[in-house]
Amino acid sequence: MQCHTVDYEILGSDMQIVEIELDPGETVVAEAGAMNYMGEGITFEAKMGDGSNTDDGIMGKLLSAGKRVLTGESIFLTHFTNIGAGKQRVSFAAPYPGQIIPIDMAKHGGSFLCQKDAFLCAAKGTKVSIAFTKRLGSGFFGGEGFILQKLEGDGMAFAHAGGTVVSKELDGEVIRVDTGCIVGFTGGIDYSIERAGNLKSMFFGGEGLFLATLRGKGKVYLQSLPFSRMCDRILAHAPSAGGSRKGEGSVLGGLGDLIGGR
Repeated sequence: MQCHTVDYEILGSDMQIVEIELDPGETVVAEAGAMNYMGEGITFEAKMGDGSNTDDGIMGKLLSAGKRVLTGESIFLTHFTNIGAGKQRVSFAAPYPGQIIPIDMAKHGGSFLCQKDAFLCAAKGTKVSIAFTKRLGSGFFGGEGFILQKLEGDGMAFAHAGGTVVSKELDGEVIRVDTGCIVGFTGGIDYSIERAGNLKSMFFGGEGLFLATLRGKGKVYLQSLPFSRMCDRILAHAPSAGGSRKGEGSVLGGLGDLIGGR
């Protein structure tokens, strides 16, 4: 599989942007709504499919679109192409605080599995599809869900994650992770879900009922603040329906926090 070769630069620290440089005729494929800014020589078009196989036909494109619906993503991917005479740049932004992870697919055996909302963009030629987890329990109890996104190719792809990103290189070792904290992993990693300790630890330990177990040989990317966890914390401190919350510095606000255990 031959992907377009693109240069890139990642800007920022907490709300990052990846700026991709395209030579004339080069294309990058991105999730709908991810674009931040672009040069005047770049045109874009929403298409069904990633453009990795031009012989798919209408049925193949519909099947690909149906698979994307299963992952909760948009049916369309946006293709950005440099139609100018010189180099042009287009940038893509992460949708929530965190970091953008550059993935050189050629260095990862041409395959990478990631959670369904982690994919941001990739050089044209990268195949974006779905992969079912090997164990049914992983689907029902894992933070990644029964369906993962699978990226295949030999070019650059970019994923985004919440909070701080940590990469782990496994060489036969085993690592246990909170299910929502996994961003993605290479094809040589085996993924399963196991019970988090005894019953008392499961229900009162605060770490959830299950942990993800990763083992094998390859690379794993982890995130410190999954989007779902951030949303839960925001909702927990949001005003109740029909009520209003006083400011942090007010007397009533302080009494309410004391009574509420904040």
